[in-house]
Amino acid sequence: MTLNAVANTSNGLMMTQPLLIADLLEYAAAHHGSRAIISRRLEGDIHRYTYRDALTRSKQLANALLALGVQQGDRVATLAWNGYRHLECYYAISGIGAICHTVNPRLYAEQIEYIINHAEDCYVLVDLTFVQLLESIAAQLTSVKGFIVLADPEHMPETSLPNVMNYETLLANQSDELQWPRFDANHAACLCYTSGTTGNPKGVLYSHHSTLLHAAASRNPDALNVFSDSVVMPVVPMYHVCAWSMPYIAPMAGATLVLPGSGMDGASLHELIELAQVDLMLGVPTVWLGLIDYLKKHNKRMDSVQVVGVGGSASPRSLVERLDKEYGVYLLPIWGMTETSPLATLGAPTKAMKAMSDDERYRLQTTAGKPMFGIEIEIFGEDDEPLAHDGQTRGYLRVRGPWVLSAYYKNEKPDSFFIDSKGQQWFDTGDIAVIDENSYLQIVDRAKDVVKSGGEWISSIDLENAAVGHPQVLEACVIGVRHPKWDERPLLFIVQQDGANLNKDDILHYLEDKVAKWWLPDDVLFVEELPHTATGKLQKRTLRDEYIDYLVS
Repeated sequence: MTLNAVANTSNGLMMTQPLLIADLLEYAAAHHGSRAIISRRLEGDIHRYTYRDALTRSKQLANALLALGVQQGDRVATLAWNGYRHLECYYAISGIGAICHTVNPRLYAEQIEYIINHAEDCYVLVDLTFVQLLESIAAQLTSVKGFIVLADPEHMPETSLPNVMNYETLLANQSDELQWPRFDANHAACLCYTSGTTGNPKGVLYSHHSTLLHAAASRNPDALNVFSDSVVMPVVPMYHVCAWSMPYIAPMAGATLVLPGSGMDGASLHELIELAQVDLMLGVPTVWLGLIDYLKKHNKRMDSVQVVGVGGSASPRSLVERLDKEYGVYLLPIWGMTETSPLATLGAPTKAMKAMSDDERYRLQTTAGKPMFGIEIEIFGEDDEPLAHDGQTRGYLRVRGPWVLSAYYKNEKPDSFFIDSKGQQWFDTGDIAVIDENSYLQIVDRAKDVVKSGGEWISSIDLENAAVGHPQVLEACVIGVRHPKWDERPLLFIVQQDGANLNKDDILHYLEDKVAKWWLPDDVLFVEELPHTATGKLQKRTLRDEYIDYLVS
């Protein structure tokens, strides 16, 4: 055997067909073609079609974009709710080798202007709701050549947007014949910006390869457990972190996909649950609190629902317990970030958990779960050395894996990346966490949100979750404010349930046996509402700016 022949045998003898995003929709149309995609439209009705229809229309959109001059590598923005047209944008844009840039409409107008210009988007596809928002900044969007409104011609608004086109008219003039181009799977596919809690939002650029790996890992039984009989409804928006990958997972599995549009209220969600018999939903805790409130007030059920995936913030035990005892629903804890595509850890149910007491099981469901295959997590101390996984030791959480970013778009904020003593790169999440001996991750706090009192750490998350357990508390927020003796002390903000009449002593008395005595807040302030980021998380920076000297003034 020659030296060359020996050398060649070091490589596997497998076909090197790149897995691309368009392959997902081609697969779903070919093998689950009659499976439904159900959407609530802004036009007011509920739309229903199949994966086969979605592929046809995605190819028409792809041809339309090519006719407009969109080329591989160009960024094309979407500003839209969860709906079938937005799904078509996902596949058409990435399918031709362009980059689908999902823009979060809940950002400030100045931030939207910034990220569209930063991404240098060439076109923007926009839902009716957000046309007026774009009108206010259109003149400053220097790279944008035109705007495509996602609507029927009869619902086309009067608008001052330049070079505006109607989506359905654009598609009607195009063929549905298209051979998707083939290219390297590491080619960029999607661009999503962080919610910008500090400074300008930062871009995270996903590849076809990372997106398909993430989707495959996320649908596994030890993760979201999505299969062809599943009926899934991502309430988490498609304009942020690709709706936690469900627009890719559902076609991969051939699952029925339910898209709620702008109807995030309890009544609208319940209508779709009943209509489609949804069994899996994904979203942030505030969505489920609103849905439960609706169910309670109107004596409704959601008996088809088996699992609710919860991420975005830690799940309070009260929510875990209510879903279980009142509705028979398993709360699936999820942790991740824009920078991790986003799913990284999940707390899937196990046989062992079924044998546990309620207290033991609920405790695990208020963690962030375990890492999926492909994801490594570690906690580090101030000396940048790994810490013990004992469920007690707190450290800075860092993460690595094939769907974790290696750099921000245009290489912004390089200090977020850390090289350990073995030469391995990690992304520094900015979270404080503990990991137990069974690999369960508990996010203790954001590094910038932890309350540092007398040299000890108080978890704002744990204190908030304890307060939310009060039956008359709707929402709670804790910040650290300056203190003349202890450096910082916790200040607790409370939003009460409708009709409640709580006072400071009521809250402190409730918390007495739930947290350490020295954790009790120095004051409790009752407010009508709390500030939130564009992704629904508490915006603590706003409160800190206003109240930082509350205890020393």
